[in-house]
Amino acid sequence: MLVALGLAMVATFMFLIITKRATPVVALILVPVAFGLVAGAGLGISDMIKDGIKDLAPTAAMLFFAIIFFGIMIDVGLFDPIVRFIVRMVRNDPARLVVGTAVLAAIVSLDGDGSTTFIITTAAMLPLYLKLGVSPVVLTVVAGLANGTMNILPWGGPTARAASALKIDTNDVFLPMVPALAIGMLVVLAFAYHLGVLERRRIGRIEIRDSLLAPQEELVLAGGGTGTGAGTGTDTPRRGGFRRGRNPGTGSGATGSTGTGTGATGHTNADAPSTGDLPVHAYDPNETDADGETSFTGILDPQRKTLRPKLFWVNAGLTIALLAILGADIVAIPVLFMIFAALALAVNFPHLKDQQEAITRHSSSIVSVVAMVLAAAVLTGVFSGTGMVDAIAHWLADGIPSWMGPHMAVVIGVLSIPLTFLMSNDAFYFGVLPVLSETATRYGIDPTEMARASITGQPFHMQSPLVPAILLLVALAGVGLGDHHKKVLWRAAVVSLVMLGVGCLVGAIPF
Repeated sequence: MLVALGLAMVATFMFLIITKRATPVVALILVPVAFGLVAGAGLGISDMIKDGIKDLAPTAAMLFFAIIFFGIMIDVGLFDPIVRFIVRMVRNDPARLVVGTAVLAAIVSLDGDGSTTFIITTAAMLPLYLKLGVSPVVLTVVAGLANGTMNILPWGGPTARAASALKIDTNDVFLPMVPALAIGMLVVLAFAYHLGVLERRRIGRIEIRDSLLAPQEELVLAGGGTGTGAGTGTDTPRRGGFRRGRNPGTGSGATGSTGTGTGATGHTNADAPSTGDLPVHAYDPNETDADGETSFTGILDPQRKTLRPKLFWVNAGLTIALLAILGADIVAIPVLFMIFAALALAVNFPHLKDQQEAITRHSSSIVSVVAMVLAAAVLTGVFSGTGMVDAIAHWLADGIPSWMGPHMAVVIGVLSIPLTFLMSNDAFYFGVLPVLSETATRYGIDPTEMARASITGQPFHMQSPLVPAILLLVALAGVGLGDHHKKVLWRAAVVSLVMLGVGCLVGAIPF
């Protein structure tokens, strides 16, 4: 009976998440409570959930303050010089532009939030791609690969989920996988260079005028406007730029001011007050609002009020110190982020009102992530407290061929590629991984080793249509999701398998 209830609980949870009939928080709470009561937990379910919360509280604290810290670093302009440096390094080579995009996406991915990474990367690079005639699909591919690979960082989500689900330390999962992460990023850069070479062959060398290196222009000039808003309605590549075709109108393409004419996508600016309301195929990166801004102008606005140029080296020192202590594993990760988030707030925003505003700016990300982690305590607590995990593990162990048992870590690594694409991280790490990990322990495989193998599928997972961040990326770039998948999926699978292989070679994952 426990086997049947456990499998039904996992299936119900995954069904609700995949079909979007319930948010992860609702499903993580109500589904296990219902099945726990059916399994006869009674009032004891309260103690089960309390035990789960106790186990997951450190992870929730880590994510809370990691989002605040890296959010502040973006607000105060720590990454702005990096953006401008990469743009200047491009020179006249499309291959450099594409590799620079991958590097930028990887650096910004340090904040652990895919949406922020894609907003910043698109803000900095898409205007150049459109201006110079490089395919925006290349941008989405390399940004998606870089972010997916970096997504195994402890504060990125999946590593914390795997550690939480198996009740192990996050550092024990992540640190042995650093070599796999490094090699995975090298593979991503190799793919980026190859895509850049293909673009170089297609369009030749490019020219970047000095005006494109000015901070404001590189964000606002998202199309090759002529200053009149008129165009032929076709996309015409030319040496030194890329003219984005537009139908005749009264707006100014050079300044980004709006007009009354119909744009390249066939809808008027008046009909599209918010890019967030537009479907992917209808988004036009050239469209501007009444203030002459596109949807990706403001994030790196050189005039934004949160900039702290005089504190640049202080903030850089804080970030380097945090990462150094994190790698040395001498302070618990939640405590480390709590201290450094408080320091970042105090240094950059000494006034109470400014500190409150800084936290509020990132509140939506904080609430959604932390709520999910705490809600997961219900599922993990009930799963363990009722004995469902043990019952299912023994049932699976009896059905697994003996020759496959010693290789369960590799099996979960390979399975993580398709499974995390077809389901959310919540469903996989809280529904599938605990069961297979419990089975693997019967063959002498430690849960930490299973957790390491399970995160290698993240480069592929991040391309899933179930991931909101990837939908944001293709929307901002004006790229069809199908076009993105045609170029990215096989490359993402290669990166995942390489990371799994390197993990085996360095001994982090038993083969």
